[in-house]
Amino acid sequence: MSRVIAAIVLVAAGALIGVAVAQQTDDAPEVLASPAAADADAQADGAYPSVDVDSVAEPPLLDKTNPALTDLDGWLQSDITSLDQLEGQVVIVQFWTYSCHNCKATIPYLQALDERYHDDGLEIVGVHSPEFDYEKDPAGVAEAADELGVTWPIALDTDRVNFREWQGRPAYWPRTYVLDERGRVRYNNIGEGAYDQLAETVAWLLAN
Repeated sequence: MSRVIAAIVLVAAGALIGVAVAQQTDDAPEVLASPAAADADAQADGAYPSVDVDSVAEPPLLDKTNPALTDLDGWLQSDITSLDQLEGQVVIVQFWTYSCHNCKATIPYLQALDERYHDDGLEIVGVHSPEFDYEKDPAGVAEAADELGVTWPIALDTDRVNFREWQGRPAYWPRTYVLDERGRVRYNNIGEGAYDQLAETVAWLLAN
């Protein structure tokens, strides 16, 4: 009974912040998907106003360690094989899965950031951590990425090793991080939203 109540609470929380929640019990994994949530910050056109960097506070240093991606099943749309190869760049790392509605809702905002800041040194890495078995096929991931307009590198985290290593439990789709040029975490957001903060973090790090 206690596990049922906990599961209901997790789903309700996910509905509020726009996430899908993965919960691991001692018996078996249970995947709890939340319904879609409305974005609180902006419309879904993915457009950002210009960021006045001089008026933006320095993003907090959330983790001094340099997180890595390990035990991957490969990469799509890139020749890189490690986050270490992106040292010196500002990197958005998002844990996602292609059939997750909440994940798909964030894509226009990532596209807008990529278009605006890629030439200034921004890189995006989508860590694909499948929720369902049918999402594990790399060919299916590649096809979905093409349909969704995901053009940045995709790390294949088929067994969700990094999904849990980075987040602990419970873990969420989507979860978005920003790493500074030294690989340290400067932004960490669960679910949809906080897009203005994401843009400000990226702009500040690139300017400083």
